[in-house]
Amino acid sequence: MQKKLIALAVAGLASTGAFAQANVTVYGIADGSFDVVRVSNTNGNTDLGNTTRVSSNSSYVGFKGAEALGNGLTAVFQFESGVSFDSKGGLSTSRDSFVGLSSANLGTVVLGNLTGPTRALGTTLDVNAGAAGIGANSALLGKLGNNLIGGTDANTNYTPATGVGRSATSASIFDTRWSNAIAYVSPTYYGLNATVAYVANENKSFHNTTNSPINTSGYDLGLKYANGPILAAVTYNAVSLGNDAGTNVSDLRVGGSYDFGIATVRAIFDRTRGDHLTAIGLGAGKATQNVFGLGGTFNVTPAGKVLAQAYFANDLKLDGSSASDTGAKFFELGYEHSLSKRTQLKAAYVHLNNDNNARYDFGNNAAGLGTVGTSATGATLQGVQLGLRHSF
Repeated sequence: MQKKLIALAVAGLASTGAFAQANVTVYGIADGSFDVVRVSNTNGNTDLGNTTRVSSNSSYVGFKGAEALGNGLTAVFQFESGVSFDSKGGLSTSRDSFVGLSSANLGTVVLGNLTGPTRALGTTLDVNAGAAGIGANSALLGKLGNNLIGGTDANTNYTPATGVGRSATSASIFDTRWSNAIAYVSPTYYGLNATVAYVANENKSFHNTTNSPINTSGYDLGLKYANGPILAAVTYNAVSLGNDAGTNVSDLRVGGSYDFGIATVRAIFDRTRGDHLTAIGLGAGKATQNVFGLGGTFNVTPAGKVLAQAYFANDLKLDGSSASDTGAKFFELGYEHSLSKRTQLKAAYVHLNNDNNARYDFGNNAAGLGTVGTSATGATLQGVQLGLRHSF
């Protein structure tokens, strides 16, 4: 699989070779799986029991290219579209899509719909290929008690949500792409580089007697060290919703990994904070939540590896007091077997255990707790996923 340019241009988490003039590449992922998902222990509801489905697991197709402009300067572009081939979904540039300029000595600037360094760190430390499927760590990261789901729309508007429908994406605002964004990635010096991204306040409204003010904007900062087997990074993402309540949310992440050759280990700490939260239904002046994650892979054969990860969301703290039973635990055990450099079989078992007052869902391919409502708290979600992933 070719490295996506966005990993260089926004997150700085991958390297690419020199660009040839007028070079355009078509690339993508076709990732299909058969899932068996069970939902039980939902308070006040008849349990869903087992459901089966076919999922396309963040499959996509993209076009990217570059033109050498001389003096070390290169024009770059990328248009990337999600492909829901399991349900006749359409194409759009809803994934990492941008245009920009790159210089080996000065760094890279891109504008468009972008993955920021906070989301990139989470996906990099996920043990699943492409951070896709029901085992993705976005099930718990950054959700602030499951109250910050979803991303910004084409006009940078954000509508907080606590749940989504079945098979939808249920990642936090910090784990989705930013629309109307600009980012700068510094050159790498001795394994160290920095990323700065800004989300434009394109939705700023006129404030008068008939319109409530809105002025959403944000920034996303990342510092990463990658040298040999070591990767370590810290990111900070802050968003102001610009509403009447003055709601602000932020996410701090610290994480890293070590590659032993035969095995890898990964760890992450995530702290989410919100202020003036009446607009998202928490009814608190301040809320914080910590999430911890550990993961690893082990090569059992030259072509196969076992993978596992465990994530723990602590109880919310509302105005300094703990809100009991608002956390969750998330576990995954899986196996990936490469049939070739571009084709892979995969299998995984996933378990998400909500505390009595929590209703987290899978980050990718949600089970659909959002369609049940607030009475879905305390649910236990289990899933078995068998699939095939092909890159081109």
